[in-house]
Amino acid sequence: MNSDDFQVGRILKRREVLSLLGASGVAALLAACSGGKSSSSAVTTATASGPSPAASASGATGATGQQAAATAVPAGADFAPNCVVRPALTEGPYFVDEKLNRSDIRSDPSDGSVKAGVPLVLTFNVASVASNACSGLAGAVVDVWHCDAQGVYSDVRDQGFNTIGKKFLRGSLVTDGTGKAQFTTIYPGWYQGRAVHIHFKIRTLAANGKTNEFTSQLFFDEGMNDAIFANAPYVKSGRRTQNSQDGIYRDGGSQLLLQPVKSGDGYNATFDIGLQA
Repeated sequence: MNSDDFQVGRILKRREVLSLLGASGVAALLAACSGGKSSSSAVTTATASGPSPAASASGATGATGQQAAATAVPAGADFAPNCVVRPALTEGPYFVDEKLNRSDIRSDPSDGSVKAGVPLVLTFNVASVASNACSGLAGAVVDVWHCDAQGVYSDVRDQGFNTIGKKFLRGSLVTDGTGKAQFTTIYPGWYQGRAVHIHFKIRTLAANGKTNEFTSQLFFDEGMNDAIFANAPYVKSGRRTQNSQDGIYRDGGSQLLLQPVKSGDGYNATFDIGLQA
């Protein structure tokens, strides 16, 4: 199976981000990267919007024209804790723009079959960061796609499988008035060459009518991976690539780690992200 081998956006180095933020944004940046909350009134966020002075100055233009920059909200701004730094990562070769609006992505619309696996309810909280505020971003389109328990993607042709026409484990939702989009899926499996991950893309419509995109991936703790993959339907031969061995994860995956919480026979996980308005 091919690996996800092309990059979307560029992750700013720590020195570059600090240069953009200035001294007032340092505390917020450190808190965001560690997953904590800052008492500072400044806040940082990843952005996938069009060219901005900060992005242009750093040259942070990705292969598709996306931006992966950081911005600071002035002191005194009203912001939510989901305005945090998140790095853009490669889209990979398996994105298909299905325009399949649904919250439960486990089934295949062609035959109604449901992919087996540990249930995972994945909630995105998307925020918009303007010059003086941070609030839930309504109307953003969130796409999610990932492999099944055995490492197979739908609607693609690859070495070892051909799933053209299938649409399991793919879907999109429009964020509600609070910026929330919630998917029901399964814990993803693995395939050789990549750590365990889920792909996502967030699309927003700019004032000029152009569509802005932010694309990245979500990862999981290796201890949880070990526990999940010890049971059916995930069991298979081969050696799994660890997070520490994955070049894409090393480009910022530690800031994209989910922290699933046990719920019934599955898990719930929440991912917060802020995008520049």
